[in-house]
Amino acid sequence: MGVDRRGRFAAVTNYREGAHAAAPRSRGDLPLDFLRDTVAPYAYLQDVSSRASLYGGFSLLVGSVGELFYFSNRQKLIQTVDPGIHTLSNHVLNTPWPKAELARLKLGHALLAPQLEVEDLLAVLADRQPFEDHELPTTGVGIELERVLSPPFILGDEYGTRCTSVYMVDARGRATYAEQSFLPGGKSTGLVLYEFEVPVIGARN
Repeated sequence: MGVDRRGRFAAVTNYREGAHAAAPRSRGDLPLDFLRDTVAPYAYLQDVSSRASLYGGFSLLVGSVGELFYFSNRQKLIQTVDPGIHTLSNHVLNTPWPKAELARLKLGHALLAPQLEVEDLLAVLADRQPFEDHELPTTGVGIELERVLSPPFILGDEYGTRCTSVYMVDARGRATYAEQSFLPGGKSTGLVLYEFEVPVIGARN
């Protein structure tokens, strides 16, 4: 996930589908390439779609203040993301995995507060309790790993959550980017906070 002072935003997740051969190009370059460029979000995804087979399975969000677009090389369709609450895990946009639906519910509650706080939004992804087996998706990784990967915050012996991030922009273009990092085992290493301004059409001082 990345943002810049122009108000551009990009985030990528891998697509969980069991073992696959290594791909020629890294999915991690996709958000970086967008942020380094000046091309419009939709046009960037058109370019990505033309070379999507070079990457392992991914879902990609790109946009700027006021517009957001989505593409997955497993669904192969560029979509406009409409205003509202959306979730993205390691499948396509708004797949109702248990952890995604829990995050959707918690985010909805957080948005009802009189004042939106970074800590409340970070807490949306802090739940570490695995879900029951009958609730889990079948993604080709085996039931043991499905259990480990089931909560929003993953605690595994060799794989786990390393950071949770929040990006907020208000109507005047005041942006806040916060990132909470974690060591293996889930121990917090502290919060990093950036505040800056981004251009917003029609913003008032």
